[in-house]
Order: sequence, then structure tokens, then C-alpha cells
Amino acid sequence: MKPMNKKDVQLVLNHLNVKPKKNWGQNFLIDKNIVAKIISESEISNQDTILEIGPGLGALTEEIIKTAKKVYLVEKESQFCSYLSNEFSKYDNIEIINDDILKIDLPPHDKVVSNIPYTITGPILEKVFYKHDPPTGIISIEKSIAERIFLSKNYKIFSRISITLNSFMIPIRKFEISRNCFYPIPKIDITLIKLTPRENLDPFLAEHDSRSFFLHFIAGIMPYKNKDLVNALFLFFKTKKESSFSKEIILQILQDNDFSNKKLFSLNIREYLELTKVFYSHLS
Repeated sequence: MKPMNKKDVQLVLNHLNVKPKKNWGQNFLIDKNIVAKIISESEISNQDTILEIGPGLGALTEEIIKTAKKVYLVEKESQFCSYLSNEFSKYDNIEIINDDILKIDLPPHDKVVSNIPYTITGPILEKVFYKHDPPTGIISIEKSIAERIFLSKNYKIFSRISITLNSFMIPIRKFEISRNCFYPIPKIDITLIKLTPRENLDPFLAEHDSRSFFLHFIAGIMPYKNKDLVNALFLFFKTKKESSFSKEIILQILQDNDFSNKKLFSLNIREYLELTKVFYSHLS
């Protein structure tokens, strides 16, 4: 299988009778130099078990499979699965899973190398990386999401993904990828990032129930990120009909746990986790 340009991709899609689905984020990498750069950043060894999400027509797969010990491809489009199965039939280190990545139990893996379908980036990040002992990730994602991942004092781009991802992973910005490197050309800019698991993950985030509460709690309070803690928490609990949390009670709880009543977005990553623990304990 040789690297495909735009014309090659169009021919294959026509042969498969498939039109790229925008709502599935089907944009195919057609720049062999970018493929080479992504593979170089991935540092794949013959000991790695790789998960590739949404491989499409296999632009990355072709290079991953040459070195990795095992490669799992999860592809929702059945025609692409048949195509990939045929193209890589000579390899015995590949397994193709024709399913929705968000609906399956993930196969065992220690590294993710993918052009993530941009329409479901958030749910994919949560499923793959927000857990005990997550894999390393080398993924291309929408630039605007990448900007929110990297911690900033600009509260306008500070969001729940800023907190949640950085609680589990250490993100490293690698390089920008021109939208012209894809067919069809997406309406978004793309950034390649590397995600490295944080050492000594807090036990609170390792357990299913407390981790679920953390993700729910952070998602719930972040719409009030520009308010002080008392007001942000009061508004959050009000939406949950937790009437027992008056502003006076919330302030007392914060003071008892050495939290000052500052703007929500000014907390650091550790403080968000400690804040979650405090109210998890009270609700329990």
C-alpha cells in the first residue's frame, strides 16, 4: 500500500461507494510528510500495543503496523474495515474492530496513535484517558480543543476539559497540521498533541464512583467559572435541587477546609480535586 494523495483517496472512496460523513469527522490524511512526522513523534517500538481510533483508509496504520507488536483498529465504517482487512492481509499483528469506539470495551493497549474523529473528541478523551493507568496518546485533535487543554490564565478558554484532562494526563503540544493535509478539507484547524499519564494518580480518581462524581462535578460548576466559589457552588447545587446547600453553609464548608472565596477559574488543578473531595464527602 503506497501513501495516498487526494486523487487516490477519491478513487478508493468511489470504489467503496462511500461519501465522507461530516458528522463522523471523516477527513482523510493525504500528506505523507505529516504521516512521517506523526509516526516519528509516536516513537513506536516492537513492544507496543497500539490502539488506532478511526483509521479510515489506513494512512497511519500502514506505518504503525510495520513496527508495533500488536495493532487494534476501531473503525465504525464497515466498508473501511473490509478495505483495511484486504490491504493489510499479510500482517498477523493486526485486529480490526468494526464498531463505535464509544460503545465497546477497549482492547488492551499501552499507546494510542490516532487522528481522532473531531466530532467526538471529548467523549473519546474521557473513555480512553480518564482512568487508572491510562495509555500514552499521540493524537491529532481540533486546535480550539487543544487550546483549552493547555492551561491558560485566559478564563474565556478555560473549561472543564482544561481541568479534567490535566488531572489525568500531562499534555505536550507538538505541531500544527494544515487543514489542507486532509481530504475533504475540514473547517477546523488541527493540532498534534502528546498525552503522558500523570505519575501517582490520586486514588480518588482511580475509583469509578469518585471519578464519575469528579467529572460530573467539574462539568456542573464550570458554567459559573467567572463567579466566586460560594456563588458558583450555590448555583450548581440549585440545579441539582440540593436545597440543603445554602450560601452560608457552602461558605462555612469552604472555610473549614481552608478555601478562600475566590473566583472559580483561579483555582489550580489540585485545588479542583480537593474541592471535589470536600463536597463528595458531604454528599456521601
